[in-house]
Amino acid sequence: MRWFDKFRQQKLFTMNMALLAVAALVLVGNALTVGVSAAKGQAVAPDATPLALPPVKKLSNEFTKLAQMLEPSVVFIATDYTPKQTQTSNKRRNPHVAPQDDDEDSNSQADPLQRFFGSPFGGEAPRKREGSGSGFIVDKNGYIMTNLHVVEQADHIKVRLTGDKTDYKAKLIGSDPEIDIAVLKIDAGRPLQAIKVGNSESVQVGDWAVAIGAPFGLETSVTAGIVSATGRDISPQQFQRFIQTDAAINPGNSGGPLVNINGDVIGINTMIATSSGGYQGIGFALPVNTAVRSYNQIIQSGKVSRGSIGIKFPRNQTSMEMTLKALGFKNGVIIESVTTNGPAQKAGLKGEDVLLSLNGHPIKDGDDLVSRVSEMPAGTEVTIGLDREGQKMDKKVVIGDREEVFKDDPQLAGLRREMTEPGAEKPSMTTPRFGFGVRSLTPAERKEMKYDFPSGVMVTTVEDGSAAEEIGIKEKDVLASINRRPVSSFEDVKAILSSLKPGAPVAFRVMRPTSAPGNRTDISWAGIYLPGTVPQN
Repeated sequence: MRWFDKFRQQKLFTMNMALLAVAALVLVGNALTVGVSAAKGQAVAPDATPLALPPVKKLSNEFTKLAQMLEPSVVFIATDYTPKQTQTSNKRRNPHVAPQDDDEDSNSQADPLQRFFGSPFGGEAPRKREGSGSGFIVDKNGYIMTNLHVVEQADHIKVRLTGDKTDYKAKLIGSDPEIDIAVLKIDAGRPLQAIKVGNSESVQVGDWAVAIGAPFGLETSVTAGIVSATGRDISPQQFQRFIQTDAAINPGNSGGPLVNINGDVIGINTMIATSSGGYQGIGFALPVNTAVRSYNQIIQSGKVSRGSIGIKFPRNQTSMEMTLKALGFKNGVIIESVTTNGPAQKAGLKGEDVLLSLNGHPIKDGDDLVSRVSEMPAGTEVTIGLDREGQKMDKKVVIGDREEVFKDDPQLAGLRREMTEPGAEKPSMTTPRFGFGVRSLTPAERKEMKYDFPSGVMVTTVEDGSAAEEIGIKEKDVLASINRRPVSSFEDVKAILSSLKPGAPVAFRVMRPTSAPGNRTDISWAGIYLPGTVPQN
């Protein structure tokens, strides 16, 4: 065999062996593939059912419907202003921004009841500041209601509607500082969707409450909760009694609506109770009925007028109730003082009168009286039923304008100068059980003090920790009566107090000097009731 033939045979042998190797590899690969496929066919959880996604469809509930219905009526309000060179200690601030060290209002964060409006715009210009809040449309022609503190410092006010990126310039139509509301107007060039106004008198604790606004600039945010309480008296303002809710309210919600489950506005979100500057479960809304009364006057005349009869009465309702109980009444209002030349004084009303009815309807308390009288225009004549030292009578009173009635009213000035002549004091004696000393007044003291009331004894001492101190009796008070029985000597005081049983209610009427602002020589006197309970020992 030639070498060529041998080479060809060897080459054929090598090729055959290579083909056999390839065939073997293919067979092994097929076998492995079959094995893997078999392994994949075995479920890890053979008893589990695969999940399937349902077709897309809209799911809704009452809150969803509310949000969709109300969003077009809720607006975002942006403001800018330049701070004045001098600022008072009562200035408002953004409560979620820490005060500067040199800020005179640096302790304001300790106040748990903080007004708020957010600042979502990031950094502030050196001189100009920005703020934001919420509001809601109440008229299709572009009238908007919000809180006054959202816009009161603003140089410019802009309003943004839901789904509309246009910033509309807003005009301030008017405001009512007494209840912290403002009315704005924008021209959107089209009719707007006004929110439906409800009746806050129908609100009950436990009702659903929904807050809508722009907390921290997050527009049209919706939160839900319940009405926690009604008639909350947490503000020094006479006409502010709030609805309390646990619906989440944060800086920027201020001025937005609080609505019921039907979508009716029941309040304006106004303030929160917080130690952190943010939501802690307690928010307050001004009842919409209160806001509507002011709104209607603002759009008519640009300002709000309130009626008044010109009286002062105890602000503390608990104190008032205790005093009334001690005097034998369930409801009513006790006059502490009447305004000089005011409607009450002209009609013959006096301090210590107990007002029981207004136009034949019982007076529940001071808030009830003020609410009803304030809604009456000046010049309206009313009939007030009262009790004066056990005698029932009616008085005709002509309502005056509150601003005019109180323009010159003396204010309690804390006058506490020494009013007694050296060597003229009579011996002081301590009352039984209550722990305060009294003595009679001399004619010279009465003249010096300009005290021309027939009854009264000077309080000379009040023991630490005594019942008198707890009740609020102070040195230099002039005690005029106890349970409406006048006192002119220690013997009078002792006789009345000794006749009272332990645990019985008692009401001390004390007179304290007042003066007009800036006038510490023209002294007048105002009487207040201090109620308490007779101690055991």
